[in-house]
Amino acid sequence: MAAAPEQAVPKSDALRRAQENALVELLAIPAVAAELGERFRAAGHALYLVGGSVRDALLGRGQTDLDFTTDARPERILELVAGWAEATWDTGIEFGTVGVRRGDDTLEITTFRADTYDRRSRNPVVRFGDTLEGDLVRRDFTVNAMAVEVHTAPGERRFVDPYGGLAALAAGTLDTPATPEESFADDPLRMLRAARFVSQLGFTPAPRVVDAMTAMSGELTRITRERVQAEFSKLMLGAHPRRAIELLVDTGLAEHLVPEVPAMRLAIDEHMQHKDVYTHSLVVMEQAIDLEAEPDLVLRLAALLHDVGKPPTRRKESDGRVSFHHHEVVGAKMVRKRLRELRYPKHVVDEVAQLVYLHLRFHGYGKGEWTDSAVRRYVTDAGPLLDRLHKLVRSDCTTRNRRRAAALQRSYDSLEERIGELRKQEELDAIRPDLDGNAIMQILDIPPGPQVGKAYKHLLSVRMEQGPLTHEQAERELRAWAAENL
Repeated sequence: MAAAPEQAVPKSDALRRAQENALVELLAIPAVAAELGERFRAAGHALYLVGGSVRDALLGRGQTDLDFTTDARPERILELVAGWAEATWDTGIEFGTVGVRRGDDTLEITTFRADTYDRRSRNPVVRFGDTLEGDLVRRDFTVNAMAVEVHTAPGERRFVDPYGGLAALAAGTLDTPATPEESFADDPLRMLRAARFVSQLGFTPAPRVVDAMTAMSGELTRITRERVQAEFSKLMLGAHPRRAIELLVDTGLAEHLVPEVPAMRLAIDEHMQHKDVYTHSLVVMEQAIDLEAEPDLVLRLAALLHDVGKPPTRRKESDGRVSFHHHEVVGAKMVRKRLRELRYPKHVVDEVAQLVYLHLRFHGYGKGEWTDSAVRRYVTDAGPLLDRLHKLVRSDCTTRNRRRAAALQRSYDSLEERIGELRKQEELDAIRPDLDGNAIMQILDIPPGPQVGKAYKHLLSVRMEQGPLTHEQAERELRAWAAENL
């Protein structure tokens, strides 16, 4: 019997495969990946560079960590890297992942997965798979569901893209291998990750992805605050955080993450212009980013959140204008509460809240009539945040009136010049009273206790108002205070 003719491959598929395989030849496969692939090939196992490693290689982005997937089970992976890896760790081995370090390279090798999920706790029921395609379909987005063989010779390597990730990457589209509803039900954090990729890579979510994010936004509450915070921080540090924030607000996800941000859409700004506080805050964030030397999470959070105190303090005055009295005080408390709930480190919470609290201080000094004491207090209250405060205040000087905007910037130029002049004359960055606690106790002949602290605080206030004093002047001030208060 004659052999059955080989089934013809449609020309369009053949052309696509030829293009994909030609693309593989252009990719710079790291030498460490080729070495590892040879070890797996010799042992009869497949090994693929996969996920973000392939995506970033195609985008020409730098890579520090490499992700692989294989048909080998975790115990077998450990056997195959023994003697080659300089270090291994198995903290993820129950999920099929083995960590490896060789030289400066960090690698994660994961057995093909075919998990199902407990959609109440989001915990995966770990089940190892047998096919690459089955592994790729469970990944978050098609741009992360591409793979390249590394267990074959360079000229024989195959590009595997069963879900159209390459076309999506070329179009800058974010879509899911399975339906978005399935993907997000498995792990609701993927909705926030979609916004993160919008920020980091400038992608545009497919309409069905946006629809699913909108319908399922409440599912984000199933995710731990720590995981949510990590994704939100990456989003904020991306190249396009405004686009990502707008996506979060439009889909309703922001209501379960930073509800204070969409709440700002309800407030008209203090100049009664046709822009809301929400839009203003996004503009301030973008302008602050323009002033950065490098991405600064504290500055970006402060810029986004600096006016969150406006909605609860909004009042309509008798003349018809809208006021937001003390919104910086209220806003600082709101920011502190929100960032704590998101499990941010204490120093981030303190620094962002302090910037929000101080962001109006500049406007309290009229048109630039800054006394020396006012400059000293401004610098002292800002402390190590002074440079960030400069950036935040300048970014907040937004108005449609160009002449007024220019005047505000000139006024702030003047303030910075005054700070520079005083800094030359005094140690502005470390202002202390002219007498320390020991001197206070010796002069007044009092023991350690609350009275020493009160005297110290008084001398600090004098130092702020009058500048540096001689020892004799400081002693006279101290004795005069003691005569009235001790």
